[in-house]
Amino acid sequence: MPETIYDALRESHERQRSLCRKLLRSPPHSERRIELFTELRIELAAHAAAEERFLYAPILMHDAGLDASRHALHEHHQMDELVEDLQVRDHTGAAWMAKAKQLSEKVHHHLREEERKFFQVSGKLLTDTQKIRAAQRYRRDHARMERKLRAE
Repeated sequence: MPETIYDALRESHERQRSLCRKLLRSPPHSERRIELFTELRIELAAHAAAEERFLYAPILMHDAGLDASRHALHEHHQMDELVEDLQVRDHTGAAWMAKAKQLSEKVHHHLREEERKFFQVSGKLLTDTQKIRAAQRYRRDHARMERKLRAE
């Protein structure tokens, strides 16, 4: 069977989980910490943009998907704010690591909830063809956003 949006999203979710784990284990005064944060920031932003466009937006069109989509969008916004806060802090301090832990916890919570609840709700609302097309559009947009964010 062709790839669905859920297959594509799970792949990104695993990347996000892995980057969060590595970031929290990174040495405080290292270039590696900054590299990992940058990778996580780009992955979160590219993922959120493509997911919102090609999964959340279509689900918002269904009454049964309104609450789940709004909640997911709200959590994306919370993660954006945490990332923004981390970009302006000193990467070496305890306060930065505390905020990074907060981000990691929010990311893990969101992914768990999305995979356990949102995928089930949206899976009932989208046709198989829509799920396959959404995967293709998501992958294209994710790659485009990743290129754009790396160039900034």
